[in-house]
Amino acid sequence: MMISTFKALIPFLTLITACEALSSNAKHVCDELVRGLGPSTVVLPSDPRYANISTENWSQTTWKRPACIAVPSKALQVQQVVKTLVKKNVPFAIRSGGHSPNPLDASIDGTGVLISTGYLNVVTFDPVTKLASLGPGARWKEVYSVLDKHRVTVVGGRVLDVGVGGLLLGGGLSYLTDLYGMACDNIVSYQVVLANGDLVHATERSHRDLFWALKGGANNFGVVTEFKLKTYPIYLVWGSVRVFAATQTQAVLQAVQAYQSQPNKDLYANMVLNVVPTNYTVILTMVYLKPVEKPSAFRFFYHLTPLSEYSSIMPLSTLMSLFPAATLPRWTWWTLSFKPSGTLYTQMSNLLATSPEVKTIQHLTAGTMVGTVQPINQNVALAGRRANSVGGNVLGLEAVNQTWISLNAGWWDQKDDKKVHAAVFVLGRKIQRLVQPWAQIDYIFMNDANADQGVIGSYGRVNVLRLKLVKWAYDPLGAFSRLVKGGQKVPAL
Repeated sequence: MMISTFKALIPFLTLITACEALSSNAKHVCDELVRGLGPSTVVLPSDPRYANISTENWSQTTWKRPACIAVPSKALQVQQVVKTLVKKNVPFAIRSGGHSPNPLDASIDGTGVLISTGYLNVVTFDPVTKLASLGPGARWKEVYSVLDKHRVTVVGGRVLDVGVGGLLLGGGLSYLTDLYGMACDNIVSYQVVLANGDLVHATERSHRDLFWALKGGANNFGVVTEFKLKTYPIYLVWGSVRVFAATQTQAVLQAVQAYQSQPNKDLYANMVLNVVPTNYTVILTMVYLKPVEKPSAFRFFYHLTPLSEYSSIMPLSTLMSLFPAATLPRWTWWTLSFKPSGTLYTQMSNLLATSPEVKTIQHLTAGTMVGTVQPINQNVALAGRRANSVGGNVLGLEAVNQTWISLNAGWWDQKDDKKVHAAVFVLGRKIQRLVQPWAQIDYIFMNDANADQGVIGSYGRVNVLRLKLVKWAYDPLGAFSRLVKGGQKVPAL
């Protein structure tokens, strides 16, 4: 009996031994990195800074204890770190702002090293070229504070505390997206550290294949240490934030349908709708990228009477600052794309109002569910194709009007993690089943995707094959697949 019990334990003992070996290897490499780069650049668990840096991630679902944290402030230091980690076969994670709630997207446990780009946060604007240079560790509030001085902006994040790197490498949705495409479509160059430690500049003329692949290709190809983006002379806008009662959800969604299906839609108009069934409210944010009061593009909403309203002409960054930072410690999300219709919006409204999954989340300590409705104009795909001569971006977007809905759940206790994840997954599947075959869109928006969703596969067979070839060319040993476990991965050839 004892022998059979021991045999049954062998796989578990082997796993424990392997984990201990990996952890020991990571610690030795951390010591090596300290010797090579100094304690100011490599933070050990004994360092007083370790606790704060390791928990900068937005959601506690991602908090882990890496063997050490590299905090490079120069591209040369990133080269040294990556080259060492790949040579020693040590797993690592790469963090920009740490906004993703997916556990491994920007964090790692004691078997590996976290590369935090928080000190690679320089933001500059060149008034001659009209280009902005952004470090991956900058937050969008830092970007806009610099660009506002020049009365220009970029196609960038809508939430000020989000990091630059993760948003841009995932595609990036912006209030300027209907007009100028995704954020990635407006990048003119990437400075990238490859798996072998080389530093390359990917542009339309140099490393063209890598330039294309980074436009939605996530962390599969290297560590980006600088982005250069086009800027646009947009500063003052008209913005309106309106809060409605839950009983008005269907009426607001029908107005959304009318807004996004109007012919020759005004591309300077953008909006996002947050349906919060757990708090019985609907929050509508409208943005017009010119200082024009109550533009006609939003006429479908003006007859609705909100519970509260704030409307004004203001800097675009001021509008973004109206949204307070989330206070709940734990988050997860899930996303879906479809061609909208009035019938589908009605069905979605009824589902969110009656779903037992919403009730499950609502009954948890501080449980909150937000359904974020994001209308996407057909010009988003067209703008991406026009943006450069290397074949646009990797996303494979259809040039049709569509909606990207994101289900976002927040809660308090770690013990409820599995319960919330299951509820969000089931609710997402229910919405998916409401979508008629003619209205289905394969694309999955990476910046809102759950780790369980196959984002790269949604880009289409041709784009996936092309990504595999680029991956093989720049990372032939698959270091950013084998060692960087988090994030959406390009399948092997």
